[in-house]
Amino acid sequence: MKQQQIAVLPVPFDWGASRRGAEGGPQAVLIAGLEDKLLQLKLDYVVLKDSYLPDPAADKRTSERMKHWGRVLAMSKAVASEVSRLSASGSFPLTIGGDHSIAIGTIAGLCQHKKKLGVIWIDAHADLNTPLTSPSGNMHGMSLAAGLGYGDPGFVQLCGSSPKLEPSRVVLVGARQLDEGEKQLIQALGVTCFTMHDIDKLGMGRIMEQAIRIAANGADGVHVSFDIDSVDPGEAPGTGTPVRGGLNYREAHLAMEMLHDCGAVTSADVVEVNPLLDSTHGTAKLAVELISSLLGEKIL
Repeated sequence: MKQQQIAVLPVPFDWGASRRGAEGGPQAVLIAGLEDKLLQLKLDYVVLKDSYLPDPAADKRTSERMKHWGRVLAMSKAVASEVSRLSASGSFPLTIGGDHSIAIGTIAGLCQHKKKLGVIWIDAHADLNTPLTSPSGNMHGMSLAAGLGYGDPGFVQLCGSSPKLEPSRVVLVGARQLDEGEKQLIQALGVTCFTMHDIDKLGMGRIMEQAIRIAANGADGVHVSFDIDSVDPGEAPGTGTPVRGGLNYREAHLAMEMLHDCGAVTSADVVEVNPLLDSTHGTAKLAVELISSLLGEKIL
């Protein structure tokens, strides 16, 4: 990672979520000091513009089962194209959201070049719903399912391949609010899911050791998709779908530190920072700190 350019790709998009406001996440994270941290770490980096994104107002296609699906699809195509370009150039794509629907495009773009991509999905939720199982119709809850080949064909077949991910190299960490359809899909596919119960019982260190081993096994890269709602809302209140009982401050940092140290991580998403829900800006600052740990910041 030290030798790669970190390509920070802002995705100011929140039409995949039920609550507006995550559109401001990328700007909040940048204002909270992301560039200063990258400079302190002596990393080669570039912060890209968001002009690649289409105007969401231009596409009003939607359905009860997939809210704003036209806007999400247009965004996903644009993100996939940018991430594919960055991956091809040898950069480390660091995608800043925005809601978690942006990962549909991130994974599609990465898998143009990484045919055996491992994924560590750190999230309170599994995001494994489909239009048939989603209780809400919100697209940010369908993003990982699309990468595994389940859901609407427009998302599943984005960039021409499906499924993009092997279930044996997908690991969920920190889950604590799963819908019934997601539970069934996890069991049917054999996706590894470490819940908060597992973290309480075994400790974050052992969980991350196992998660890295599983995701990196035979992989040509590991993508980390970090939803800030994986952290307990006492630490990260500025997110649209908070769930009590999440990762504490040190557990979240340990996960990111171990992911850096393993040497297998080739890209990352950090999503769901909603500055409208946190007047102290602490959630954005936490996101900066966690990104810094992922990119190599040490205590000593």
